[in-house]
Amino acid sequence: MDTAPDILKVSILGRESIHCGFHLIPYIARTVLTTLSASVYVLVTDTNVAPFYLAAFEEAFGAEINKLSSVKPRFLSRVILPGETTKSREGKADIEDFLLLERCTRDTVILALGGGVIGDLVGFVAATFMRGVRFVQIPTTLLAMVDSSVGGKTAIDTPAGKNLIGAFWQPEYVFIDAAFLETLPEREFSNGMAEVVKTAAIWDENEFTSLETNAPLIYNAIRTPSTGYAGRHISTRSTSQSLLLSVIRGSIYVKAHIVTIDERETGLRNLVNFGHTIGHAIEAVLTPHMLHGECVSIGMIFEAEVARGMGILKQVAVGRLVRCLRGYGLPVSLADQRVSRCPGARSLGVDRLLDIMRVDKKNSGPQKKVVILSRIGATYEQKATAVADALIAKVLSEAVTVKVDLSDTSLGTQHVKMATPGSKSISNRALVLAALAQGTCRLKNLLHSDDTQVMMAALQELKGASFAWEDGGETLVVTGGAGALQVPTAGKELYLGNAGTAARFLTTVCSLVSSTTASDARTTTVITGNARMKQRPIGPLVDALRANGSEIAYIESEGCLPLSIAPKGLQGGVIRLAASVSSQYVSSILLCAPYAREAVTLELVGGAVISQPYIDMTIAMMRTFGVSVTRDPGTDVYRIPQGTYVNPAQYAIESDASSATYPLAIAAITGTTCTLQNIGSESLQGDARFAVDTANETTVTGPKRGELKAIGEVDMEPMTDAFLTACALAAVAQSGEGNTTRIVGIANQRVKECNRIRAMIDQLAKFGVQTKELDDGLEVYGRPFNSLTRGASVHCYDDHRVAMAFSVLGTVIPDTIIEEKRCVEKTWPNWWDDLENKIGLKVEGIELPRAESSTAASSGTHSPAASASVILIGMRGSGKTHVGTLASTALSRPFIDADAYFESKHNMGVREFVHTNGWPAFRAAETENLKELIQAAGTGHVISMGGGIVETPQARDVLKNYAKTGLVVHVLRDIEEIVSYLGEETARPAYGEPIAEVFKRREPWFAECANYDFINHINGEATDGEILRFFRHITGQPNLAENVAAGKRSYFVSLTYPDVTPALRHIPDLTTGVDAVELRVDLLRAPDALGAIPSQTYVAAQVAALRGATSLPIVFTVRTIGQGGAFPDNAEREAFELLGLALRLGVEYIDVEISASEKLIKELAARKGFSQIIASWHDWSGKMKWKEDVVRSKYALASQLGDIVKIVGKADTLQDNFALYDFVAKANAQPGAKSIIAINMGVEGQMSRILNRTLSPVTHPLLPSKAAPGQLSFAQIQKALNLLGQLPARRYFLFGTPIAHSMSPTLHNTGFEVLGLPHSYELLETANVGEEIKATLAAPEFGGASVTIPFKLDVIPLLDKLSPAAEAIGAVNTITPVIEGGNRILYGDNTDWLGIRESIRSRAPSIGAPAAALVIGAGGTARAAIFALQSLGAQRIYLFNRTASKAQALVDAFPDTPVKLIKTLDAWPVEGPAPTVIVSTVPASATTTDGTSTNAVLLPLALFDATANGVVVDMAYKPAETPLLMLAKSAAPKWARVMGVEVLLEQGYVQFETWTGRSCPKHVVSKFVLEKYFSAT
Repeated sequence: MDTAPDILKVSILGRESIHCGFHLIPYIARTVLTTLSASVYVLVTDTNVAPFYLAAFEEAFGAEINKLSSVKPRFLSRVILPGETTKSREGKADIEDFLLLERCTRDTVILALGGGVIGDLVGFVAATFMRGVRFVQIPTTLLAMVDSSVGGKTAIDTPAGKNLIGAFWQPEYVFIDAAFLETLPEREFSNGMAEVVKTAAIWDENEFTSLETNAPLIYNAIRTPSTGYAGRHISTRSTSQSLLLSVIRGSIYVKAHIVTIDERETGLRNLVNFGHTIGHAIEAVLTPHMLHGECVSIGMIFEAEVARGMGILKQVAVGRLVRCLRGYGLPVSLADQRVSRCPGARSLGVDRLLDIMRVDKKNSGPQKKVVILSRIGATYEQKATAVADALIAKVLSEAVTVKVDLSDTSLGTQHVKMATPGSKSISNRALVLAALAQGTCRLKNLLHSDDTQVMMAALQELKGASFAWEDGGETLVVTGGAGALQVPTAGKELYLGNAGTAARFLTTVCSLVSSTTASDARTTTVITGNARMKQRPIGPLVDALRANGSEIAYIESEGCLPLSIAPKGLQGGVIRLAASVSSQYVSSILLCAPYAREAVTLELVGGAVISQPYIDMTIAMMRTFGVSVTRDPGTDVYRIPQGTYVNPAQYAIESDASSATYPLAIAAITGTTCTLQNIGSESLQGDARFAVDTANETTVTGPKRGELKAIGEVDMEPMTDAFLTACALAAVAQSGEGNTTRIVGIANQRVKECNRIRAMIDQLAKFGVQTKELDDGLEVYGRPFNSLTRGASVHCYDDHRVAMAFSVLGTVIPDTIIEEKRCVEKTWPNWWDDLENKIGLKVEGIELPRAESSTAASSGTHSPAASASVILIGMRGSGKTHVGTLASTALSRPFIDADAYFESKHNMGVREFVHTNGWPAFRAAETENLKELIQAAGTGHVISMGGGIVETPQARDVLKNYAKTGLVVHVLRDIEEIVSYLGEETARPAYGEPIAEVFKRREPWFAECANYDFINHINGEATDGEILRFFRHITGQPNLAENVAAGKRSYFVSLTYPDVTPALRHIPDLTTGVDAVELRVDLLRAPDALGAIPSQTYVAAQVAALRGATSLPIVFTVRTIGQGGAFPDNAEREAFELLGLALRLGVEYIDVEISASEKLIKELAARKGFSQIIASWHDWSGKMKWKEDVVRSKYALASQLGDIVKIVGKADTLQDNFALYDFVAKANAQPGAKSIIAINMGVEGQMSRILNRTLSPVTHPLLPSKAAPGQLSFAQIQKALNLLGQLPARRYFLFGTPIAHSMSPTLHNTGFEVLGLPHSYELLETANVGEEIKATLAAPEFGGASVTIPFKLDVIPLLDKLSPAAEAIGAVNTITPVIEGGNRILYGDNTDWLGIRESIRSRAPSIGAPAAALVIGAGGTARAAIFALQSLGAQRIYLFNRTASKAQALVDAFPDTPVKLIKTLDAWPVEGPAPTVIVSTVPASATTTDGTSTNAVLLPLALFDATANGVVVDMAYKPAETPLLMLAKSAAPKWARVMGVEVLLEQGYVQFETWTGRSCPKHVVSKFVLEKYFSAT
């Protein structure tokens, strides 16, 4: 007989009801049966847990029941679906119905076996069944063990939010069996550790310290299976098991203690919600993709930052919290890749999160309450604290602005006294020295930042030292390992983020590792970093170490991380190192040299040594730790003896000199005084020379604001990091020759976190500051601060020094936005708080516009950032320059042609270079150029490379590495067209071999290097519109169906052709009314194909052909036979290859069957970029019933895997459609519900197709067959919706006079008829805006109205709200009734400007933002024209009108628009170019080309630049051929001409879509309107 297990008990509410131990199932059965007598015991669990433990519980309870001599009770079990969707009213009713069916009575005992969902749901059932029955919590997840199972809170979720309906109902027992955690996925374990860390953070610093230092040991308890019931008794319990149980019990004890004092959560119990206020809001958006604990982990950091922003919590505590949570694999920011990959990540806006936080049980009315830490282990109050929205918003925002009041004269009287954080340079050196030393050292003033965190984590992974904290985290206690280092755990990489110092120091530290076992010898240490770190050079250091015998391999790109380092130890002797790039290479070898096998002589070679003061710093610190380095006089030779560092008892780290430059510079630029302590003339740091005062203190008092003086030339080689601060000051510094500050000696700043010289040049330009780049620096030409551009948004390149330098400039330039505010965490995490709390400047959070969610990139890598530069590759002659130029215009990005870059750099053309130096030299130079371009222009550019860039393995490696985080696009064109083009091209050298052979060799390399393909062979060249669509898609502006996002009805037409090309002429008809077009790839068959699987080449050509015929999004579907399609069921690999092709082609929607391998689906989803996945499941058997669990299970899986869920069944009766409708209603009621396509096939299921709201598949009479039984056309569905009362008929009107000959009724009524809409459009001609119009506006059937002259102003008083365009233009031409706040209001808009803009865009998309445009006239239509040109980004707008006063009034109405009044049309201002867009807004009769006429505006030949491609728009309605258009036809044949009636059509299309939510069938409408127009004229 098994003896009783050893149990740790915890008391709650006066009872020792919480029992903790290992392998407790027999104990649970015995305890429950002997202490809780009942007639029925019901165990409820889910399908995840049941396979592991249900049988064991049934066996244990059966055995104990058989021992009973009295009446034997029943033991029942109920297995339900897992997940939050089950924790609902329906899920509760399901269990209750089961209990009633089994005739359970009030003496029933219910056991909840599972995670938090099971515990919450079953507990609430127990609280209400028979008015309350006893229940037992048996949590199986760590999160449930330490949180939800303790305290008696039970609840279910509702559409309004989580846990809003429930009860306090205490369990009779809570059994904590830690052995359950051995089968728990590691991510779920980490999820629970978030609650453990939270509890220690608010209550017990000693427990927190234990958690900080024991993560590996705690994880070991769950990673090592406890065979033979090990751990059930103390004698068999391992150290790891004992520690794990102690951690769990300690966390439970705190919560139990709080619950005992405050059971009903009236005050103290709020403390356990630390991290939950913000964490719950994040969870509400990201569920189910992010777990509760992961969201709370991020919430804890945010709420700790709130406390820091209030001046209550020190950065030390925030840093410890970050380190501890990271130690358990938890995310600590929204930038974590696990967050950014979530479909809902794009919805994590500040306003959205604040809105969710409004519904929180802790709040008092509208005031939000947050648990505020005062230190680790204690809270500011014994309850949640009220916090202003502005402070929470500042913490959540990804960008900030410094609020500037230039009228504040008191600023100059301020004297700030403060200390900056510890030096990053000294902190990192001290960590390495103390870890390598013997003995214990207490480090004071250590920098708590990202850099030091990754350094500490890496040293721990190498088992080189142990760390502990004292003085509340102010002192780090380092126990050194005397140089003994080990290879990290197998498979564990040392991830260093963007920490360049750590990467360079640790490269040599890892070289010290020696193998102690045979297995060690076979493993290596891998150090890696983020995308930018993988671009930063480390080659000179690796070369030196390799030459000394170390085995170091580059895993990806040559010369950069990641590295694989063999455990061979450091040989020593003579080491030669090139030190002209970074002094950190030198310091890395110096720090490790004492542990080499031989004494080291370090010789620095290869040019002038950079940043000598940092080398001197290293040597001085080594001396403090007991090793003296000597330098041969007059040389760069250093001699380092063998030895072991000895830790001093204490080492105080200086304040950071580079960081000190920012508050001192703020004093200088604002005219205030700042004194910094712990930094002065005795500093070890070179950057301390920026400003020197006393030995340990520095004070700066600035001149009166605006009186800084330019200093001419300054050599900043000893303090290179401070040059960015100097640039910020130089931007507003005056006097001297040209107000010039020339900064030299900083060439190494090109290879820091970013190319800092280029970054300063590009970002200063946004303020209007001119600069000039030098070989080793730059010149900055200062301007008066009040003349600089306000509102600039500074891109920081994830570089802390860029952000802080521009925050200095932002103190005198209002509305400056600093993006990526969190990059300062590298060296001064609380900079923005100190700026406000210590320096006294108000800082506000700014929410930046968000791109659509992205989760993908190439070949199994993660998604490229939307801001990453686009690199174009492909054969010469494929059209890369043409495509790149248009792409740069569409994206508003600079375009770089690599050939032009090459010629500029080498002062000769490519042909000449190859002739002089040969192909190998050219390829090597080309690869270097590629590296330089990625480094200097890795974000925000379009770069076109030469066709042969893929010829060398080195260049291919660079491209493949870049494609992991960037965008590499292969531009394809038909090889015959390329051959034809290259036969005429002479600028580049000839191939010397057939072009077709070159293409054949390169084609697989192009495919290998690119993560996207752009097909450029539609009729010789891709349409301009497709270029815009494709490149916007891959950079985060996908062409998704707007009605889907808006929750409106949406449709796609299913093409069932084996070859779409013969049907392209019918596409306008086939796509009438729909939002997308489905390409059924499984039905495609090439004319000469034999098999059932179309080739990728054929499919790509079909997609390209379809793109040429429609701008609608494509739904790419490969439907298998088993799911009702034609693709072979046994060809899964081929299917996913085609789906991968769709991603490469930038297809918007990819239909993926969830019956496929989940692994393949997840791999595809990880590469999906800005495409969306429709996760689909089809049941063709007819057996599926919508009320069954299997449908809920399929929905949960599809919701997890896709962005849109699609479930298709089959209807046998009308009731099947009602069941479907009910299922959809419940699914949509769940928090964070995905859009769902739910349809029943067959004639009986047609009602489901009518009522489905998201992307309903439709057919068309022109199609050869329907894609599925029961499909309806778009028009049929609209008519059916009308009959069902879901689409009531509306009446639309035209208000004005005279309007009898208007084309508007023809336009709109034709559109209504074609789409099958039940609406009508009528003329309402009245003498004035009177009662008749008022009555029409108030009628319930009123759908909208067009307004024309003379009522565009008179109608405004009848409206409730105007659009920004209507307000700016001062006139209304469109009225729409809308629902706002539950009320019907009349909304006035002006679509004239949209008609003008679209007329220009559609006819000349390559114009982009015109350099200059001309508007003729100064009336209301001229206002619309200026507004349209402004929206196009026109850089200059010339305005001409015969009455100058009217024109000037119009100029004054647009003060922020570059409008310039001109007096003549035959010459342009000397500073401006000729216009490429002309819009005339005067009657045709008011213009003439006859020089003798005096009553009209003379239109001269000089009006048009005949060499340009331009657009001329004449707004005059009649005649069709105005004098202006006739002049353009004869004088500028390259210009596109737009008639007034065509603008009418464009603005009418906008009205139509505004009113109906559907695109107007332009091809039909325009035909009817123009026929009527020309017949009337």
